[in-house]
Amino acid sequence: MRLEIHCQDRLGIAQEILNILVSYQLDLRGIEVDGATGRMFVSFPSIHFEQFQELMAKIRRITGVSDVKTTAFMPSERHQNELTTLLKTLPDGIIGIDTKAVVSVINDAALEALEVERKAIEGEPLPGLVKGFNFMRWLESDDVLAQTRRVEIQGKPFIADLLPVMVPDENGHEVLAGAVINLKSESRLGQHMLAFNKGNQESFQTLQAHSPQMRKVIREAKKMALLDGPLLITGETGTGKELLARACHAAGSRAGKPFLAVNCASMPDNVAESELFGYGPNAFVGSTQGKKGIFEQANGGSVFLDEVGEMSRELQTKLLRFLQDGSFRRVADENEVRVDVRVICTTQKDLPAMVQEGKFREDLYYRLNVFTLALPALRERKQDIVPLSEHFVARFAARLGRKAPRFSESCVQFLQSYPWPGNVRQLENALYRAVTLLEGYQLDKEHLQLPSFTSDFGYLEQEFDGTLDEAVKRFEASLLRKLYPAYPSSRQLAKKLGLSHTAVANKLRDYGINRKTVKI
Repeated sequence: MRLEIHCQDRLGIAQEILNILVSYQLDLRGIEVDGATGRMFVSFPSIHFEQFQELMAKIRRITGVSDVKTTAFMPSERHQNELTTLLKTLPDGIIGIDTKAVVSVINDAALEALEVERKAIEGEPLPGLVKGFNFMRWLESDDVLAQTRRVEIQGKPFIADLLPVMVPDENGHEVLAGAVINLKSESRLGQHMLAFNKGNQESFQTLQAHSPQMRKVIREAKKMALLDGPLLITGETGTGKELLARACHAAGSRAGKPFLAVNCASMPDNVAESELFGYGPNAFVGSTQGKKGIFEQANGGSVFLDEVGEMSRELQTKLLRFLQDGSFRRVADENEVRVDVRVICTTQKDLPAMVQEGKFREDLYYRLNVFTLALPALRERKQDIVPLSEHFVARFAARLGRKAPRFSESCVQFLQSYPWPGNVRQLENALYRAVTLLEGYQLDKEHLQLPSFTSDFGYLEQEFDGTLDEAVKRFEASLLRKLYPAYPSSRQLAKKLGLSHTAVANKLRDYGINRKTVKI
């Protein structure tokens, strides 16, 4: 039994309590005093209930005792149980050694790594089992400092954190009592790095959302991340479509599973199908074994199809079949494969217009356009420009080991007035170049090496392609698509634009703009 006694700090009170225990011929197993809280703990064998009641009453009558109650643990027992549980549940190996490198404490994870039984290692020297570090030379050195070393155990690499244990002697000087060794396997380090990278790159926290437009996108994205249907993310180049896709994957139920990205614009047609769906044995000359495609490799996770608008019609057909029932056939293979994958697509193209032109399958468009996120251009979310700039500059300065420079007022005004045709990617690259070359501690407008822009002439894209008529049509289609949700009829839209009802109706039909293709 164990008692917790609340009492005053009075000379002789402990002796009076012990005398009562002796009168009942009880063998005292332990006594501990916590002077800071005015509590005394005693432990003794169990006794009959009637005797226990008498004993409790006598202790309560001692002058200075305010309360007596039973407790499950002595403080030292609680501490020992907590320490034992901590060591047992830690996934990393923990080994305690004395000044002669003899093992005094070891947890289950370390036993598993060493491949030994507890009784065979406790009280035995450690160095023979851990190669790559001289423990005795370290412990016998004049100044034993904490170290991190690569060691080898049973032929496998580990990272070992070597931490000296210092205790005060009777004069108050610290002396070496031994050391604690924390072992991390290669797989554990990989898990740590994966978790670290996810937390920095794939979380919604990394997305700067100060503007109303971006806050709305993030709110919708958090809801869609929990769903399993296809997700289509639209937006201009450099707006962060892949970053948003990764955040949606990381926030959903598939977070621990693969996220594989494919750029549909970079793969030739003759390669794309085998990369996405794999191929069977003898599919090509010299190949005797089949290969899993991206969809099979990502089973249980997500496949990110970047620029899905660049996909060929043949691949569109096969993708449509896969989206319908989750099954497909590898190239040159008759067997059907079924996987569980969420498809996340992005595009900067006008898919409805491509549908009207016959360049994109209409049924595939409707299949992809279930959950849609439209990322606004950076020029449409000006409230995000300065926070994004500060975030990038702080990150680049830390990478270079420098103090983050501040922005001059003219630089802030320039950042907010510039149209950023390359969006967030262009902003990031411009600031990276500026911070890298900066010699002082203030970023000025002159440090940003960007193509000139004036309000009179605007900004001419260097990669402009096509004829004037094509450019006018693209602008016209984009403008009508943006206005249509607010004016969802040809008559309302015609009145807004100062055109005839017939002219607007014809343009809407030509560009494929209607209630099915545009969210209202």
